[in-house]
Amino acid sequence: MATARLAPGVALVTVPGQGLAVRTPDGEFLRVDTGTTAPDAVVAHLTRGHGRPAATGSDPSAHGPAATGSGSSAAGSYDGELEALVGAFGDAGFLAPEEDGVRGPLAGRTVVVLGDDVLTEPLTRFVQAEGGEVRHATRLTDQSEETPPDAVVWCLDSPAPHGLWDDADRLPARGVGWLRCHREGATAWLEPLAAAPGDVTSADVRLRRLAATPAHRELAAYWAGSCTDDTGPAHTAASAALTACLLTADLIAWAAGRGGSRRLRRVDLRDLTVDEHTVLPVPAVAPLTR
Repeated sequence: MATARLAPGVALVTVPGQGLAVRTPDGEFLRVDTGTTAPDAVVAHLTRGHGRPAATGSDPSAHGPAATGSGSSAAGSYDGELEALVGAFGDAGFLAPEEDGVRGPLAGRTVVVLGDDVLTEPLTRFVQAEGGEVRHATRLTDQSEETPPDAVVWCLDSPAPHGLWDDADRLPARGVGWLRCHREGATAWLEPLAAAPGDVTSADVRLRRLAATPAHRELAAYWAGSCTDDTGPAHTAASAALTACLLTADLIAWAAGRGGSRRLRRVDLRDLTVDEHTVLPVPAVAPLTR
């Protein structure tokens, strides 16, 4: 029987006087009925080579039928019971797939990254660490002659100029994930990932933000560049890493089929606090007729 191993976040706990328990990634404890199989044997099989050695120096009789000699029917029965226990762990989702640890959640996904280095450099590292392939571009058209990417992420350490993301807002209609962030003063805005027609685009976010503030004329002028030069605070290594982590989490959710978020996040660069706001698409309005 091939050695299986536990899924990330799953732990086996030997409870004195009670036997074996499983701690799930969510922190729930489940008691395991190992039957006549010694708990140490289950632990050894599921952790061998992954940080915890098999028990040594224990009384051979404590391992039940497996200690009766190779080739015996008792040993076969023991192996069958252990195999059944391992199968139960697999059915419950507590075992890692064979390719786990080699292929990450973004494996097979190509992500085009554009924008400012302070953000794109950590984002590139994180996406690659999760198995994704990263292509860099300076304009959205840079990759037009290549194989279309699975997703595009655009990161700015400044406000997004008016009209910059208009073309990118059409990406979800072509089946390409579209994720973006920008900074306004001491605040970084992480907009929802759009993955399909009807998802929240940058145009939707702008309209919703204008509608939510009495200073809509001032905000529109600020976006249009009618303001003094930006004096920061610009992204630090810590705030850039936090932003890149949040963007990577969005990509992982999208790759798992949970795209189309309606969560607009705001990161305060001064204390690295994050708050969220629900933002909805803006319905298309027919032009007025006289």
